[in-house]
Amino acid sequence: MKKIAVVLLVVSITNLGCKENAMQERRGVITMKGKPLTLLGKGLKVGDSAPDFEVVANDMSAVKFSSYHGKVCIIASVPSLDTSVCDIETRRFNEEAGKLGGDVVVLTISMDLPFAQKRWCGAAGVKNVQTLSDHRDASFGKAYGVLIKELRLLARAVFVVDKNGTIRYIQIVNELASEPNYEAALKAVKGLEK
Repeated sequence: MKKIAVVLLVVSITNLGCKENAMQERRGVITMKGKPLTLLGKGLKVGDSAPDFEVVANDMSAVKFSSYHGKVCIIASVPSLDTSVCDIETRRFNEEAGKLGGDVVVLTISMDLPFAQKRWCGAAGVKNVQTLSDHRDASFGKAYGVLIKELRLLARAVFVVDKNGTIRYIQIVNELASEPNYEAALKAVKGLEK
């Protein structure tokens, strides 16, 4: 009888842990060519504290978002730099980043491997945006609710985080193949630069 009770206790504890660690799923927030996709992770709201995450830089070093505290951050998540819309978007943010003050950093995060991102940046002449890879653990995708379950890619989204780590702007682009509203994101940044 003791053996059965111990097994039931272990099973109960294991199931409890699974429920706590279950990833929230949000279906239909975005589409790809009109087909609904599922986002994993909690949806964030303006005013929330920006969750910390760890991604990989082009030199394979680990980068924590908390290391940017004290800076205004534009975080652009894209499915892959090697697609036309992501290429256009990252080049546009690179151009805009050159016009922003030193207190603003632009991060583009994708599931591309770090050396692929480095190759792309070199070929595209991108120097004002820091590309970061979420390929290892999907830490950013899960924390910000933009990991696409069906593709294990990131949704196209833009987050603006102020110097104190508070989210001030969020845009989850409804159609994966569409560009974000650059002007709205940049307007949100302009009010935070002071």
